[in-house]
Amino acid sequence: MYKFFKRLFDIVFSLLAIVILSPLLFPIVILLKLTGEGYVFYFQKRIGYKSRYFNIWKFATMLKDSPNMANGTITLRKDPRITPMGGFLRMTKINELPQLFNVLKGDMSFVGPRPLVDKNFVTTPKEIKDQIYLNKPGITGIGSVVFRDEEKLLSETQLPPDQFYNQVIGPYKCNLELWYGQNCSLITDLKILLLTALVILIPNNNYYASWFKDLPKPVNF
Repeated sequence: MYKFFKRLFDIVFSLLAIVILSPLLFPIVILLKLTGEGYVFYFQKRIGYKSRYFNIWKFATMLKDSPNMANGTITLRKDPRITPMGGFLRMTKINELPQLFNVLKGDMSFVGPRPLVDKNFVTTPKEIKDQIYLNKPGITGIGSVVFRDEEKLLSETQLPPDQFYNQVIGPYKCNLELWYGQNCSLITDLKILLLTALVILIPNNNYYASWFKDLPKPVNF
């Protein structure tokens, strides 16, 4: 019943959100078309439900060839590949709004494990791979809440960004996603949605620690 009501919630509220947010979305489309390199949406192949591929939608915030430039898929704070408007869209998470169409289509849910790119998925242990995507990937999730400012962490580490992600951030995110798989419910999802709004409005809060007291503890931080 949980998955039925979750899918019903996703359909109703993604459609409602698209309609309500259209006055915001249309100006952004126009501004992106007129600025940067003139492209609006960024489509990327990600790992989805039961480890199947799908194309995730985002507003374009970086140069078209950015995956082939320095740092590859790792994005740092004040990354020179980010367009002027892209910085604002990323900071406010507005760049994620086109994923409402992924939710409406059924590729994603509002809440779930964040969908990985191949490069990060192949380094994930098999026993974790088999568990994470038994739920549809989400626009937000417990990993997104805990790592609200991942770009800042990657920019401040003394390790190479790729190494820091693979050795520290990635493994802990996997533990968080496994926790979600074991504790997912409509109440958990509603709490994560509210926490997502709070970390956007109050970036430095750590309410998640008191709301979910049984979260796995970080090992390498």
